[in-house]
Amino acid sequence: MISFIVPAHNEEQMLGRTLEAIRAAADEVGITYELIVVDDESTDATAEIARAGCARVIVVDYRQIARTRNAGARAAGGDLLVFVDADTIINSRTLEATVAAIREGAVGGGAQLTFDDPMPLSARLLAAIVSLGMLVAKFAAGAYLFCTAKAFAQVGGFDETLFASEELTLSRALGKVGRMVIIRERVLTSGRKARTHGFRELWAPVGLILRYGPSALRDRTRMSLWYGHRRKDPRKD
Repeated sequence: MISFIVPAHNEEQMLGRTLEAIRAAADEVGITYELIVVDDESTDATAEIARAGCARVIVVDYRQIARTRNAGARAAGGDLLVFVDADTIINSRTLEATVAAIREGAVGGGAQLTFDDPMPLSARLLAAIVSLGMLVAKFAAGAYLFCTAKAFAQVGGFDETLFASEELTLSRALGKVGRMVIIRERVLTSGRKARTHGFRELWAPVGLILRYGPSALRDRTRMSLWYGHRRKDPRKD
């Protein structure tokens, strides 16, 4: 069985489409699955939308993505864990490639990302640079990361001292116990950070890491790009 784990904090705007896409992909592939939404201190209709989307809801009050994902993994019963961000749309081709990679001996991996429009050119260039580096290093993006439950337990899950880059740390750890793959298939994820933040703000975490070193990743206030309040996508649908 596959356990889809969706961490969510105030994601009423996008969560419904994400869950619908997961269900459609899983049904098309014809797999047994469960859908878990970990609602982390939401103050909107996230939990209600999750339940309406046939998901089991786990409520936590961490406001830390690593701990939130780990909570979902602890509740999961599948032998394959697939972490999907609440603003990410998957499809059956990506899911089929995921299952095939695990059957062929990989312990984990990720998919390549496509960002929705509109996005400023500067943000697209930044995303392309980061994506290329992650592809070469075989680091999975948090928007879509999969691994066997056995390997996840073996490496201790996501590092709960981190407020960002926890998916990179997990990817590195998984790569030490088995083969990590980045499949060529893609998922569609939101470019809302580029629509709600300026160019300097998008680059700010890099500057903070250069200034303070890895300790910056352990400070929520310095990782405000991920923990700030600008979550609503201004894009008109």
